[in-house]
Amino acid sequence: MSAGPEIAPLSRLTVGQEIPFAGDRVVRVDADLADRFVPGDRLVVVQATGALLHIPAAVHDLVDAAVGDAVAGFAGLASCSDESISTFFDAFATSLADDETFSRVAAANAADVERAADRGRSTTRLVLDDAMRRGMIDGLRGWRDSPSRRDGQLQRVEHDRWTIVSNRAPLGVVGFVFEGRPNVFADACGVVRTGNAVVFRIGSDALGTARAIVDHALTPSLESAGLPSGVVRLVDSPTHAAGHDLFSDPRLALAVARGSGRAVAELGAVASQSGTPVSLHGTGGAWMVAGAGADRQVIASVVEHSLDRKVCNTLNVFAVVRSDSDHVVSGFLAGLDAAARARGTVGRLHVVAGGESAITDGRFDVSVTVRRADGPHVERAASVIAPEMLATEWEWEESPEVTLVVVESIDEAVELCNRYSPHFVASLISDDPAEHDRFYAQVDAPFVGNGFTRWVDGQYALEAPELGLSNWQTGRTLGRGAILSGDSVHTVRYRATVTDHSLRR
Repeated sequence: MSAGPEIAPLSRLTVGQEIPFAGDRVVRVDADLADRFVPGDRLVVVQATGALLHIPAAVHDLVDAAVGDAVAGFAGLASCSDESISTFFDAFATSLADDETFSRVAAANAADVERAADRGRSTTRLVLDDAMRRGMIDGLRGWRDSPSRRDGQLQRVEHDRWTIVSNRAPLGVVGFVFEGRPNVFADACGVVRTGNAVVFRIGSDALGTARAIVDHALTPSLESAGLPSGVVRLVDSPTHAAGHDLFSDPRLALAVARGSGRAVAELGAVASQSGTPVSLHGTGGAWMVAGAGADRQVIASVVEHSLDRKVCNTLNVFAVVRSDSDHVVSGFLAGLDAAARARGTVGRLHVVAGGESAITDGRFDVSVTVRRADGPHVERAASVIAPEMLATEWEWEESPEVTLVVVESIDEAVELCNRYSPHFVASLISDDPAEHDRFYAQVDAPFVGNGFTRWVDGQYALEAPELGLSNWQTGRTLGRGAILSGDSVHTVRYRATVTDHSLRR
């Protein structure tokens, strides 16, 4: 009888070494990876792309310990009362509301913002201002006041001489990798409300802020509530390798990733090939379509309020039917300019080839200063792009940036949206109910509305802090909506009660 293949630890890599992946392909090790890899390190091969991800031993040890603590914390949380969990959220919110405590967090955040700006990084979502602080506090208090759903009954079926009930139950340890947005840290703690544990890896831009929140607010709140310390764990590493290693850990019950599209897709691939369910929140950008006879003032208002800041649900593409382009485009440009003025800057317009004639105010001939994360850029106020560029999400910093496409019909706008958009947010501005019904039936997006696009947010729309928003770019999600919140992280258990033990099948 064969003893099976001999397995030995990977101790070194050589230049040109072939690494098989996806069953029938190979990728070769380059000189940089071969030089950095030492005994004890790990290598993750992304089966979808062949990318070789290097996990240093020290990073793996850090992640392994954090997940181990979370596993123990999850087990211990089962013995904690709902009141203790409420106490945790109350203490956490109170800490952030305390000016003395928050001053330490604010100082760490100011240092993070300064470092990010010096590196030419976007700071739009990094600044922990008063509004973000209030949002964190309100979200935590919302979880404090929400009813426990750890063991809520979902269904009861009465049989002859026995009964079965299905109950909600905690899922386990949630691995969470997200970009430099400090408020997400508090939002994602919502999984504790439903009895789960969470391990974070936050982007390097916001790591100092996260450390301060952990030291001065989170850890003392866990202790005062009597919850296990491992219930919430921060992987204190600025490296991408920490996220890759976290999502490779089979002890995770769910992997959640938020950030840029490419990085999120890679993290999702790592988790999926490790057998962990994934919730990805990467590529964004909302589409808006103007219907027949859309009011100019309404267009101006909804465009302005969909461009107030750059986040995933910000307006990215505006489609107008050619026969209505005169009055609609003027309203669209008024909204773009109003949004820019509110930020003390100018708007930047991209026009899909074929729609140039809709712009009659000379924007193609005027140069403006566009403020991006890496500094000011002098560019034309409007330029022509190819239709394929409809798939581009404009990652602007201060100057609102949006695409205009002129179409022959709403059906064509929907077809373009379904082809090029991330299948995320779609809005139709129209007074025709039948037009709205047809649009809703045809557009392939989880979030569909009739006005501004920025309503797409768990806290704003559902009054529940979100872990993230999903698009349908890589398919729809089984059994739940595209808003992932703390109270939607659960599984189902079944419990039978037999009243006659002579029962048999």
